[in-house]
Amino acid sequence: MASNGQRRSRQDDESPSNPNKKRKAIKNPEKNLLFNLNSCSKSKDLSAALALYDAAVTSNEVRLNQQHFQTLLYLCSASISDPSLQTLAVERGYQIFDRMVTSGLSLNEATVTSVARLASAKGDGDYAFKIVKDFASLGGTSVPRLRTYAPALLCFCERLEAEKGYEVEEHMDAAGIALEEAEISALLKVSAATSRENKVYRYLHKLREYVGCVCEETSRVIEEWFCGEKAGEVSGNGIGSDVGRLREAVLRNGGGWHGRGWVGEGKWIVKKGNVSSTGRCLSCNEQLACVDTDEVETQKFVDSLVALAMERKAKMNCSETKVDFSEFQDWLEKHGDYEAIVDGANIGLYQQNFADGGFSLSQLEAVINELYHKSGDNKWPLVLLHKKRVRTLLENPTHRNLVDEWINNGVLYATPPGFNDDWYWLYAAAKLKCLLVTNDEMRDHIFELLGNSFFQKWKERHQVRYTFTKGNLKLEMPPPFSVAIQESDKGSWHVPVASQNNEESSRTWMCISRRSVLDSLKINGKLETSENGESS
Repeated sequence: MASNGQRRSRQDDESPSNPNKKRKAIKNPEKNLLFNLNSCSKSKDLSAALALYDAAVTSNEVRLNQQHFQTLLYLCSASISDPSLQTLAVERGYQIFDRMVTSGLSLNEATVTSVARLASAKGDGDYAFKIVKDFASLGGTSVPRLRTYAPALLCFCERLEAEKGYEVEEHMDAAGIALEEAEISALLKVSAATSRENKVYRYLHKLREYVGCVCEETSRVIEEWFCGEKAGEVSGNGIGSDVGRLREAVLRNGGGWHGRGWVGEGKWIVKKGNVSSTGRCLSCNEQLACVDTDEVETQKFVDSLVALAMERKAKMNCSETKVDFSEFQDWLEKHGDYEAIVDGANIGLYQQNFADGGFSLSQLEAVINELYHKSGDNKWPLVLLHKKRVRTLLENPTHRNLVDEWINNGVLYATPPGFNDDWYWLYAAAKLKCLLVTNDEMRDHIFELLGNSFFQKWKERHQVRYTFTKGNLKLEMPPPFSVAIQESDKGSWHVPVASQNNEESSRTWMCISRRSVLDSLKINGKLETSENGESS
């Protein structure tokens, strides 16, 4: 055990008032300078930071390192939003960066981003882009990010240098960096301002794909384009007359867009309104779609599931029964007339974690019957359940008749040992493009298959969640329409605008159609109400 004297000695050494400790701090001016610069950065005091830097350069007692320069450049770039400091921040920022380069210090992504922002504030998009390209060409562990490219792209767009903005986008795309709303909106705006209608069409679809609900500023950019003279002059070059091809493209893309180009002729009518709970636009009466994944994405998803299952089979022990996943694929080809797939284990074990809990066949039966009655053609769903579980149920006299009936009617498929039953129900739902009843979040599959953005879209369209409250079943069906930019086969556009109010019924939608389309929809709407026996 340490003596009291030893403890006091250590406490004295650690004391802030210890003269030896103080002398060590004074002998490390680099650390002192960095500490003070960080303090200036936190308080956003550019003048004080520049004074510290100038004093350090003049004294020649401090060896400036990468961290010193990085902190100074960050503070300069953060100060350009203040009009009273912008000129000083840009001029001194350039000087500091020149000194850093001549000192032979290496650059990192944060430093390059700061300099790109300074160049952009100066209106020098060319230099902002050059420094990023030079940095990217060097490679290394620190690589450019969206924030590194954004200053050059936004600068070019602000100065209406469209072609240069497109070049930045191409460079970003080659680096695997996705655009976000601010950048897409800027490219859309410069394309509209320079009358590049094909680019406008492309960036509207970029917004549809990556953004969903647009902010107020982006909605104004979209509105200005469609209300402008050039938009009214853009024609579909006969695309709209081929309704069959347009509808086929919409179906192939999963609904909500065709991507074939502008449809129709004449001026556009822009209205702002709401959409009903069923997805009916209250401005033009058009029905919005529940957007699904496209055929190419879905097939890649299905193929990945098969590959995953086959890989698992190859790793099975010799003692295990080697059943090929292709057996289920063949079976599904012959019996694949299902509207819903059911994760049997997930439902049977729901809320069964109490003392006497087990597998609730009554819960599974309730889901099966509810799906049967919800089906327009009275179709049974397909339940996937592990063979071991099925065998246990058949051994129970109370359950045997019902389980036998399900097997005979093609309602129940027993998955073999050595395979996860979730591969089966996920494959069946993706292959048949039908509903999947499960509360499983399927997080394990997201990273193994295609990625989060695709999988989230697929789940939103296909997953049916459920609850049992006091024995009563409630199915939570997918939403009847998608809150995302939509392009119909009639050429109309519907754009949801983001708001702080989470009530979907009060969300503002931009309804954008040509006069001929609106007239057609009104006529069709009157015919519809007439057939239903209701007045228009």
